[in-house]
Parts: sequence; C-alpha cells; structure tokens
Amino acid sequence: MRLLAFVVALVAVLGAIGGAQAQGYPSRPITMIVPYSAGGPTDTLARILSEHMRTSLGQTVIVENVTGAGGTIGVGRVARAAPDGYTLGIGQVSTNVFNGAVYQLPYDLLKDLEPVALLTIAPMWLIGKSALPADNVKDLVGWLKANADKATMGAVGWGSASHLCGVYFQTNTDTRFAFVPYRGAAPANQDLIAGQIDLLCPEASNSLPLMKSGKVKAFAVLSKTRWAAAPDVPTIDEAGLPGLHIPFWHGFFVPAGTSREIIGKLNSAAVAALSDPALRQRLVDMGQEIPPRDRQTPEAFGAFQKAEIEKWWPVIRAANVKAE
Repeated sequence: MRLLAFVVALVAVLGAIGGAQAQGYPSRPITMIVPYSAGGPTDTLARILSEHMRTSLGQTVIVENVTGAGGTIGVGRVARAAPDGYTLGIGQVSTNVFNGAVYQLPYDLLKDLEPVALLTIAPMWLIGKSALPADNVKDLVGWLKANADKATMGAVGWGSASHLCGVYFQTNTDTRFAFVPYRGAAPANQDLIAGQIDLLCPEASNSLPLMKSGKVKAFAVLSKTRWAAAPDVPTIDEAGLPGLHIPFWHGFFVPAGTSREIIGKLNSAAVAALSDPALRQRLVDMGQEIPPRDRQTPEAFGAFQKAEIEKWWPVIRAANVKAE
C-alpha cells in the first residue's frame, strides 16, 4: 500500500510539474525549422507567420533553414528534438508525405511527429523559361519530342512534388528530359529565369510574380479548377493531361511527446496569425488559400496528413520513384 501511495503521489507531482511547464510556456525563444533554402515558398510562409506568432506567444520565433536530401534533414531535426515546444517545424506535402515513400527515413512521419495546424494550400503549376518556343502544353510536348534528352527540368528534392510532376508528365506524354536537383525553389527559379533549366513544376504562389513579369511562362495549373490568382492559365485537364492534381499544403509539426497544452498554444498562435485580416490578405494576394477553422485543428490536420499518405504512397511506389 505504501508503494502504491508513493506511485500515486509521484504521478501527481510529475503531472503538476508538466502542467506548470506548459502554463509557463514559452519562456524563451522558439526555433522554427524550415527544411528548404531561404526565399522559397516554405521559407516565405514561415517568416510571415513567425512575425505574427512572436506577438501571440510573447517570445521571438527564430526561423532556421536546415536544408538537404529533399527536406529530410530538416524534418529529422524536428523529429529528434526535445518535445518541449521550443522546436517547431514547418512542413508540406513533399517533406511530410512524399518523402516517406521515396527515402529510407530514420524517423516515422506519423509516429515521431505531432501535427499542430494546417496552414495554407496552393496549387502547383508547370512553368518554363521565357525563351521556350512553346506557349501551350501541346506545343511543349512537340518541342520536347523533337529535342529528346536535351531539355532539363528542376526538381526541388528527389521524390518531391516537383519531381513527381515531371515523372508523371514524362510517362503520360512519352517525352524524355533530365532532372536537375535543387535544395529549394528559390535557386530553381533563379536558374529557370537565367535559362539554365527549361522547365519547373513548383508551388505556384512563389513564382506568380515571375510569370506576371514575363520572366517565365506558365503552361498549366495542376488542379481541377483554374487558379484565381492566374485565371488565364488553363488547368492541366484543359491542357490535355488530365488527372495530375497535386494540392501543395503547408503545416506545423512538433516532436512526438509534446504535451497537448503546448500543442494547443502553438495551434492558437498559428490560427490567430491566419485570422489576422492584413496577414490573410497578404497570403491571398500571394495565391495562397487558407483552410477553414475546422481543418486547422491538430486532429483534423493529422487525419488529413494520414489520408494524403494513404493516397500518394501507392502511386509513388508504383512509379518506382527512389531517392538518388
């Protein structure tokens, strides 16, 4: 009986300590890990949100870019961090879904990470350098067939959404071109503008200004409906390559074992940022869609990520896409 009483007392004390820690959280700066280089869509979103969250949380949110291996190094940094709420990761469909089917990861995307909040959703699109002699998908396919194995497409990580877009395109158009890997969308965009690569299939919001300024040309949006930010660009179905629909979402994750109280505080800070009228308008102007409140909860986001894994892993494995 004495042992039982001691165990009960110990559990109560530990629970009180944990509650006190959560209640006093955060008491020091939080590091937000971005698994890609600076200047890309994931990094841009992280920096926009971190500014607002600093006010909500009462602490500085430091953005740190941890690049390499298609984002797996940065996500691994989050998965291995202490579950104390001071390491927050921003991930997306490539890092937190596709990579699990492409790489032999030293962590489990579902067991070693906890979802915090679904942040934004934007379409992907197929774009090319301005000097390409094609202005639509049909002409692009003709040009690629006439220049077999000569063209190049950027890929932001092997097995990423941008890479899978290119694999699907090749398979369904009987074309051949080489892939050039990048650590982030920003350097890929720079090389596309400079004409160092011919094609890119990125998250659309980040390259929207490039298209509007004529520095790149857009062939199709990878969605069922046209994108409000660029209504003149046809959908991939309209362009003659139906079925290639890849919604590019972003979300926050923390290490598994993080308390529900801390996850709740981080979720509240993220939701407050996304609810701010000025910040919302800024994201909308970039072409980002903000999901409704009921999809921003940790539980809804976790169910969504799991459904995405169940949808895409069989497709990726059937295409035999492997990390190189």
